[in-house]
Amino acid sequence: MTLSYEPASRPMNRLARAGVLGMNARNLDLIAAWNPRKSLPMVDDKITTKDLADGAGIPAPERLAIIEHHGDFAPFRKIAEEAGELVIKPARGSQGGGIFVATGAGPTGLQKPSGQLVDWDGVRFHVANILAGMYSLGGGRDRVLVEELLKPHPAFEDVSLGGVPDVRVIVFRGIPAMAMLRLPTARSDGAANLHKGGVGAGVDLRTGETNHAVMWDRPIERHPDLQTPLRGFRVPMWEDSLLLSARLGDSVPLGYLGVDIVVDEQRGPVLLEMNARPGLALQIANAAGLRPSLEIIEGLDSIPEDPARRVELAKEIEEAVVRWRNRGN
Repeated sequence: MTLSYEPASRPMNRLARAGVLGMNARNLDLIAAWNPRKSLPMVDDKITTKDLADGAGIPAPERLAIIEHHGDFAPFRKIAEEAGELVIKPARGSQGGGIFVATGAGPTGLQKPSGQLVDWDGVRFHVANILAGMYSLGGGRDRVLVEELLKPHPAFEDVSLGGVPDVRVIVFRGIPAMAMLRLPTARSDGAANLHKGGVGAGVDLRTGETNHAVMWDRPIERHPDLQTPLRGFRVPMWEDSLLLSARLGDSVPLGYLGVDIVVDEQRGPVLLEMNARPGLALQIANAAGLRPSLEIIEGLDSIPEDPARRVELAKEIEEAVVRWRNRGN
């Protein structure tokens, strides 16, 4: 059976007619309706998420250390000097706040992707700010997660500067609904987050090929540092990444979530983190609204148990939405 899409109503608002999902609708119709509050801690805390992934056999970055108290800094420093490359994260952070990417370590401190050296006093100060809750969702005390720095697939060399690019997939009822590729820039200093100056490129679910790109919510055609085209880039191991995102839809009792995946050069797709309140910037990155795909998925009488079948269904839904867009809404 060929899927088709017709909006449930014909609202007068131009953005709504184009299928754009607004913040209020996201909060009320998706997060409040599909994500039970008791289940939010599973993804709000990155350490808890990693424990969940380990238990479900989901590939994730190696955990190097957890810092819970100021007294944990000395053993962390020893681990950091031995590892050389690592990522420091607030366990309950959001929008990339507090993430510190280190591409080298030595007796004097940690080196960032930009080449800047942060001495150990500066690193200690950053860790102290995380522990104090400067970057946490609720503003309370936090923990520090220290992970290995993943090595991105070589295919990303032409479109990513320093750091590690990742793929954000919106998953609804276990079905991938929309995706974007997030790329580090000199401005983002190794982080792929759009809020820190990373590039967001929309990805066609059917092909894994980028179709549009933005930086600071403005369309761009080329990477700001590398000057390479951002449209038409094919994300490596796309099928595996979609399958991993669909599998994660089974691992947590949340109906609507964002899944961040890194395509590692050795391990393939690896779970970076999950988000129970994913932002809507991927609509800008795709130059397309998310609502049509969500409405089709919500209207399904049953959801396939097999994640691979859900991936195929996601592509069929994308095809139906593209046909609707191409005929002028």
